[in-house]
Amino acid sequence: MWRPPQRIKWHPDPGSWPSAEAAARSLLYSPIRVGGTGLSSRTWVPAMVPWRASAEGHVTDANIEWYERFARGRPGAIVVEATGIREVPSGPLLRIGDDRFIPGLARLTDAVRRASGGETRLFIQLIDFLAIRRRPEPEKFFRRHLQIGDRHRAALDARDWPEDAVRERLARLPQAELAQVLDARELEALRMGYRERVTDTDLAHIRALPRTLPDLFSAAARRAREAGFDGVELHYAHAYTMASFLSARNDRADGYGGPRANRVRLPIEVYRRVREAVGADYTVGCRYLAEECIEDGMGVEDAAWFGVEFARAGMDFLSLSRGGKFEDARQPAVGASAYPYTGPSGYECMPQYVSDERGPFGRNVEPAARIRAAVRAAGFSTPVVVSGGIHGFDQAEALLREGKADLVGFARQSLADPDWFRKVKLGRGSEVRVCRYTNYCEALDQKHAQVTCELWDREALEEPGVGKTADGKRRMLPPAWPGNALPRDK
Repeated sequence: MWRPPQRIKWHPDPGSWPSAEAAARSLLYSPIRVGGTGLSSRTWVPAMVPWRASAEGHVTDANIEWYERFARGRPGAIVVEATGIREVPSGPLLRIGDDRFIPGLARLTDAVRRASGGETRLFIQLIDFLAIRRRPEPEKFFRRHLQIGDRHRAALDARDWPEDAVRERLARLPQAELAQVLDARELEALRMGYRERVTDTDLAHIRALPRTLPDLFSAAARRAREAGFDGVELHYAHAYTMASFLSARNDRADGYGGPRANRVRLPIEVYRRVREAVGADYTVGCRYLAEECIEDGMGVEDAAWFGVEFARAGMDFLSLSRGGKFEDARQPAVGASAYPYTGPSGYECMPQYVSDERGPFGRNVEPAARIRAAVRAAGFSTPVVVSGGIHGFDQAEALLREGKADLVGFARQSLADPDWFRKVKLGRGSEVRVCRYTNYCEALDQKHAQVTCELWDREALEEPGVGKTADGKRRMLPPAWPGNALPRDK
């Protein structure tokens, strides 16, 4: 992953921990209504992909155990990982693109309710993504993948050559000369791997996205409701399809690109179709970017405008992230795929302890606060979820009291200690396992390996019944916290 050149090392500072009485009086542990769903507290676990689904996208026992473990900490809400809405093979990522996935997802919702004593509400994040291919071997790229055209022949003065000879010549060209023969997309396909964009309207299925996506999202949302989820989060963030429609780089000429009123058009149409499918009483919100953090990308002014439009359309919550784009991703190794969290924008999404003068904690707070203020100024009370390097009670409570957020998301901190919420509520914050923000978990995610945390995954490996990762070197779940055996607090 890219790191700021300053290389300043930061340490987490959760601040003081409240007594049980102070926690009970706090805003963080006060209830809030999110659309048709009441939350017992303003604590939120954002979607994180643990890579525990089956290869076909079905819920596994490992998925159930993972979300049960988070639910025992009793956060106000958990958002289940990005879940694919299409019938597209995507490895061990959950899917919801067909009714056959409903029974497994229903098992998951039941498990979370049991594990949290009915306290934690469960949402599911619905995602669409376009095709991306691994970085090819250069020989294979030139001999098999590159489409040879008149432009290549003219550049090589090879108009009458057999195609095999053209391919052979291209494969032998020095890099500097290749840059004169191949266009930008061909060079990218060679150096990074081929990647579809929403602006590739020469491709029929890309051109048809405004017609196909609303039905795909709405069918997925219907399945989510049938499976027992309390609501859905539409994934409009990072490097994926819907975020790419919102992007300032979206210049589609069909009414869905260019000015921001056009770029928000499909996200609103998707939301409205989802709302028709699930009804007015079901919770529907979205996660989107406060800033793209790339050159010529969407900034906070556009994001604030989008937030007002989402609120006006009737969304029940807005969850804000930042960065995480393909456009500045690091070049992958041959045979690997580009990963959108390896460049500067990826750092903004998941900053780590090696940072710049701003540090890794709360980098998204001020942009998110501007978006929330714009939504309020427009007359809407839509709850806003803010996350990003928040690990202490004092940090979270200040965000709420200063009107910068309505709910606080704890992603990596909840991975480090899923009992954070219960420990703090019971006045036992000193027992919290505080995230160090080394991004050990992110490195595993990049490899599509089963995600764990370095703070607990080597602990008590020989304990009877400990489930281990495929390589047998790491435990799959954090050790149990004895405090969860206490009588349920009132």
